Amino acid sequence: MDGLKVKWKAFTERVLRYPRRVSDFFLIAAVLSVLVTIAGTLLSGVVFRLLFLRQLFELITDGDDNMYAFLVQYADFIGIWVFVLLIVFLRKHNRPMWKMLAPGRKTLGHIGAGILLGFGTNAFCVLMSLLLGDIKLTFNRIEIVPIIVFIIVVFIQSGAEELVDRMYLYSKLRRRYRCPLVAILLNSAVFMGMHALNDGFTFVAALMLVVVALVFSELVYWYNGLWIAMAFHAAWNFSQSIFFGLPNSGIISAYSVFRLDAASATDGFFYNVGFGVEGSVGSVLVITAVGVVIWLLNRNKPEKLDIWEPYDVAPAVTQTDVPADDAGSDSI
Repeated sequence: MDGLKVKWKAFTERVLRYPRRVSDFFLIAAVLSVLVTIAGTLLSGVVFRLLFLRQLFELITDGDDNMYAFLVQYADFIGIWVFVLLIVFLRKHNRPMWKMLAPGRKTLGHIGAGILLGFGTNAFCVLMSLLLGDIKLTFNRIEIVPIIVFIIVVFIQSGAEELVDRMYLYSKLRRRYRCPLVAILLNSAVFMGMHALNDGFTFVAALMLVVVALVFSELVYWYNGLWIAMAFHAAWNFSQSIFFGLPNSGIISAYSVFRLDAASATDGFFYNVGFGVEGSVGSVLVITAVGVVIWLLNRNKPEKLDIWEPYDVAPAVTQTDVPADDAGSDSI
């Protein structure tokens, strides 16, 4: 029996890290990330009232109910920002997560890189769809104020998803498991699952969501690139939905610079009628190519920022206040 205990202890030390918590177990962490999303969405109602956002959107949209509904749909993620940041600041054992979001001298460069990646990859897929005849676009209109507001609310939506999956969930998994692939793969799977109920969801769309989540995770792992991931995510969503007027995860914007001729749209290598370009095989290949390039450029490099490394020491000699698995009560 003692031999089994020794072997089990040796195994856990190879697989698990010392600052781990019970709630970092992958199934619990996945459920908590979903609950955080739900709680943040519910909190949005309070935030909307406090910031008078509904009145502001009504003023901006000037009676356009469709545009108003779409603005609210994006801005409804603001409560997730509030809830995640509260979890990070108010829970002592989560405070190291702040290092992933804290602005630094490279933040603006990271945002710029993310915008170029997001808009560039999406525009390429849209261009190929046009050249292959799968879609037809016509110029609609440009209104500066709505565009600026949509840039903000799209970033709120995209950034909220990154906070939940690439900051909160990724960090919890990274805190428990020594192998970074556990955090990278599992947060990507959860990200895909959170979109499974979207209109037009298909196997290819699921594959695309997993692949793009893996790319976002690569950026976090090798570049400490949470801001890159948020900007990439937001630029892709904005260009696809607000600029080109195409379905974004099955959802069509009430306002866009270009307008899709939906009646003539057909499924093709770079376009899916129900899910947009991100539901196509072509987009999967494009994002996969981005991920392969990132891997080739960094495969011999270590993790850019392991926020838990200072705490990953045996409890007997630990100098940190971050408790281990058996150090009292656990929570989110």
